[in-house]
Formats: sequence, structure tokens, C-alpha cells
Amino acid sequence: MNILLINHYAGSPKLGMEYRPYYLSKIWVSLGHNVTILVADNAHVRNIQPTFTDDFHEEIIDGVRYVWVKTPKYIGNGIKRIFNMFTFVLKLEKKSKQLAKKYSPDIVIASSTYPWDNYAANKIAKKSNAKHFYEVHDLWPLSPIELGGLSKYHPFIMLMQRAENFAYKKADMVISMLPKTKEHMQNHGLDLKKWHYIPNGISLDEWQKGEAIPFSHTTILQHIRNEEKLIIAYAGSHGVANALDNFIEAAKILKKENITFVLVGNGPEKENLKQRANFLENVYFLDSIPKESIPTFLSKVDILYIGLQKQPLFRFGISPNKLMDYMMAEKPIIQAIEAGNDPVSESGCGISVEAENPDELAKAILKIESLSEEERASLGKKGKEFAIKNHDYDFLAKKFLTLMQQSSKFTD
Repeated sequence: MNILLINHYAGSPKLGMEYRPYYLSKIWVSLGHNVTILVADNAHVRNIQPTFTDDFHEEIIDGVRYVWVKTPKYIGNGIKRIFNMFTFVLKLEKKSKQLAKKYSPDIVIASSTYPWDNYAANKIAKKSNAKHFYEVHDLWPLSPIELGGLSKYHPFIMLMQRAENFAYKKADMVISMLPKTKEHMQNHGLDLKKWHYIPNGISLDEWQKGEAIPFSHTTILQHIRNEEKLIIAYAGSHGVANALDNFIEAAKILKKENITFVLVGNGPEKENLKQRANFLENVYFLDSIPKESIPTFLSKVDILYIGLQKQPLFRFGISPNKLMDYMMAEKPIIQAIEAGNDPVSESGCGISVEAENPDELAKAILKIESLSEEERASLGKKGKEFAIKNHDYDFLAKKFLTLMQQSSKFTD
């Protein structure tokens, strides 16, 4: 089967986020299929941007064909990012006939967070007599409306809404990465017979490796261990949405306890968080580490924290990669998120508390501290078992492939 996946932000372990297209595609290739990813050369989530001079540039990464599309550089979420999106999608639409002929896809998947790429996906699919799939990461334009405060009458939002409605009407199948999206999608024209749920995942192979963390990080963690203190850690981006001020406030409440708070990563809120934690001796900020070193870092702490701001958008559910990493680390997890689903409670791997409530967070930390090592290990084991059963990329890729084979014009 020839699979053509359109993902503006696709990356790889070496290039940086986002990783899902890479992992799914690599498995599909290992199962004997041809996979081509159409991807923009400039994406704000990627650590390394490829460099080339031609408009469409092919590169093979671990057996997967990446076709890099030349797009304007941008930083952040301003007008230049919108121009970058338009450029990417318009180039694909303009070249739809050539792309259909060259790659002869049986399945075309639109998967770029925003729904505009569905216009190009539908064009290429029609010219190839292929099936058009829409993989939904987040609900756009609802995300920029509810998180960014944009009016539903903003021209950008209205164009996005038109694209979302088009996608639900025209796609042969919709793959949602969030579990509670049926009603929203149906209200925007989706026949629910097309709806399927395939969440985010983890690579078991990477968790069997685990590269070393920087010496500076090891030194600090060892210092904390020498003081015989419990370590609760957060690993990831330091942004407003991550509600890390909640984490710092809990540290203030527990400053006299035998507990240390460690944050590893970078982001726009890091300096503000450092100011909030000023003079707190139980808080450490560490620099970000490579993705390959995350398993090693997580293995050296006792409790893991994940939180998000209170936002109505999370009523559709969550599927954060960070949570899958935490579960694989076999550590108790405290989740401070209000969402349509609750993987921590469902798996039994920790405690869920009210979002942005540091008092409740502090109580949860003390509760886990009071457990024996065996009881904490039991919580961690439940998380890992849940992650392997429900979020192994090998399992998810095969589930996705089955849907493609059922929908395609032929079945291998």
C-alpha cells in the first residue's frame, strides 16, 4: 500500500517534534508499505530545520520518505505563522496532480493540527482514486478560540471553520486523537460511522535504551538523594498552559517537608517561574535534555507531576505524550488536569487532583510520600502496564493500518 501523509510539523528523534508521524510511518514501512510524508521545512515545534534550495526536497529518514516543502521562516504564533501555513497548503494544492502521479497513493492522510491541509489531501486523493483520511490532533478552530481568545467571526477563524466542516464532510474516515470528540464533530457535519479513536503513543524500543543525562543534572539529583529527600519532578515545556505556577505554589506550601521539587526543560515561562520560586530551597530548575535521555532522568525521581490550566477545551479529552512517558517510567503520577478523560485514575497509577489548586496538589504529594516503597512501586507498575496495553506505537500503527486497509481500494 502507498500511504501519503501530510503533516506540516512532522519531525524525527534527531530533528525534534512532532514525533507521531515518524513512529507510525516507520512501523508501516517495516510492515511492507511505502510511506511518504509531505512536511514543511519550517515549523516552530521542531528543534532542527532542514536546509535545501529546491521547492520540494526528498530525504529518506529510517526508511520513510520525507518530502520537505519550502516555506517562509517564522517565530511564534503571529501573522508569519499563518502565512507559513497558507504557503505550505497552497503549494500542495498547486502540485496535487504531480504529487498524485509521482507517489500514486492509496491513502492520503491530512494531519497538520490545523484542518486546511484537507483541501490538498482531498485533491490528491481524487486524482489518485485514493481514500482521504483526516487525523485530528486538536480541535481547530475551537482551540484558538477557547485558548487564544479569538472571535469566531475573525477572518482566520472563519476560514479555519470552513476547512474543518469541509474535512468532516469529505473525508472517508476521521481518526481522533482525543476520546470525547464525537458530538463536536457530528455538530459540524461528520457521519459518526467514520469516527475512530487512536490516541498518542510511546516507542517501547526507546524505553529499552535510555541515554545518559548531563553530569550537572546527575550531580544535583545525587545531592538531593544524599539529603534523603523525596523528589517530585516535572519534565517538559515551561509554558503558560502547563500551569507550573501551581507546582511552585505547592513547593511553597511544603517547604518545611522532606520533599524537593525538580523542573527540567525550557520554555517562555521559565524565568517567571524562577522568580516565583526565588528563595525556595526545595526547588531546582534544570536545563532541557534530549528526548533519548528522558527515560534515564525519570528513573532517578520518585513522583511525577503533570498539570494544565483550567480550560473548557479539555472537555474533549487529553492525550499528552508526557503522560505516556511518565507511565513508562513506573513512577506514581499526580495529575492536575480537568478533562473529559482521566488516564491516571483509569490506570490506577497515581492521584488526580483539581487543576490549579496547589493545596490539593500538596495533599496528594504528602499522601504518596506516606506510602511504602512497595505501594509506590505498585502504582508505577499499573501505569506502565496501561501504557503498554493502550499506547504502544506498534499496536496503534497496526490499528490505524487495519482501518486504512479496510477503506482502501484493495487489501494487502
